[in-house]
Amino acid sequence: MKKTEFRHFGIFLIAILFICSNNSYSQQKQNEFWQQVRFGGGIGLSFGDGFFSGTLAPSAIYEFNEQFSAGIALNGTYASLKNDTNATILGGSVLALYNVIPEIQLSAEFEELNVNRKYTLLGAPDITTNYWYPALFLGAGFRSNNFTIGLRYDVLYDEEESIYASPFAPFVRVYF
Repeated sequence: MKKTEFRHFGIFLIAILFICSNNSYSQQKQNEFWQQVRFGGGIGLSFGDGFFSGTLAPSAIYEFNEQFSAGIALNGTYASLKNDTNATILGGSVLALYNVIPEIQLSAEFEELNVNRKYTLLGAPDITTNYWYPALFLGAGFRSNNFTIGLRYDVLYDEEESIYASPFAPFVRVYF
């Protein structure tokens, strides 16, 4: 992703935060605003034969009504494979959730991640790559109260650059 595109994404996120934080002028309106905000996110841990991965992904959404919510999320991931390969991934996303009926939730999420990978191959000097990777996920899930489980698809998937093994990814969302 070009620097200008990243700047546009940054300006977009700042505008959303500004609009949300300046939603009202009175204390009463501010209290009403925060009553509609839900916090959640995810924590991930994977390990196996020389592999380790840890993720922390907090998020917040604003519930406009019973059907529509929108918000932002952060993502931080570290992964290593037998000390020969490691990756640090940091980024954020904007998301929209639509409840068709209370039990069925559709979602759209634009994610922008900075990927920093380091490889060691057969005694050669380390190879380091650093790039921005965009993803646009469209998903559907089953919802029960604060909990949603489902499947999402990355329509911008690039097999060479993606940190994900497949354009399809299961998800679990919890908001309080």
